[in-house]
Amino acid sequence: MAPHQNPKIEIRNISRTFSHTTVGSDGSREFTALEDITLTVRTGEFLAIVGPSGCGKSTLLDILAGLSPATSGEVLIDGVPVTRPTLNRGIVLQGYSLLAWRTVRKNIEFGLEVKNIPKSERRAISDRYIALVGLTGFEDHYPHELSGGMQQRVALARALAYDPEILLLDEPFAAVDALTRENLQNELLRIWNETGKTIVFVTHSIEEATYLADRVAVLTTNPGTIRQVVDVQLPRPRSEGDIRSTPEFGRIRHSLWNLLQNGGAHA
Repeated sequence: MAPHQNPKIEIRNISRTFSHTTVGSDGSREFTALEDITLTVRTGEFLAIVGPSGCGKSTLLDILAGLSPATSGEVLIDGVPVTRPTLNRGIVLQGYSLLAWRTVRKNIEFGLEVKNIPKSERRAISDRYIALVGLTGFEDHYPHELSGGMQQRVALARALAYDPEILLLDEPFAAVDALTRENLQNELLRIWNETGKTIVFVTHSIEEATYLADRVAVLTTNPGTIRQVVDVQLPRPRSEGDIRSTPEFGRIRHSLWNLLQNGGAHA
């Protein structure tokens, strides 16, 4: 999927500061999680964000989702400021966040119910996304009856089902085994190619970022700022052949590794 050049998301000078009280102290102190983040995500682009633990990756995703306010700066989607969560953004977290009392189908239809989609239409839509993520035959299973990888597929299908323009993914495959992780990566790339969504994907894995993304934004820590944005000029589809063993894949991965090694603090 080749991204269009027009911006879908504009992140302008975003900073986020938290106040906290230390035990035994006289008052609160401020901690700056993000400082002066400026970044554009193009329509249909797959952007990955990597950085050391504590650099504010998840905080930035929360701001994009409208779940948390920025202390300063702004986020625009199609030129409109983000002020709250809306259904044009789908969110997938690493903890799955499935509703334990609802079946696979009912979990996937949750956003459709919120949008007051008629029951017959909900079923047709959920059938489509159950098939898309490879869960046909598991429609009536509950989350505790599924493996971790299958639960993550349900979470992805739920986020896709109400047709958001943007997918915000926070370490979505961190809790699954290596083989399942690779399978889910390929599944996500297939879905992205079929739907043309704009994706922002937070990960600790530089190999995962290299494999999935069009570009990778590397964050520093204390506070989080953008050290560099790296273009990933690898052919697509990535799932064909053994692209991970190619010299260019290794070069890009090593470049990201160097940026992280040398960019844990400000350069």
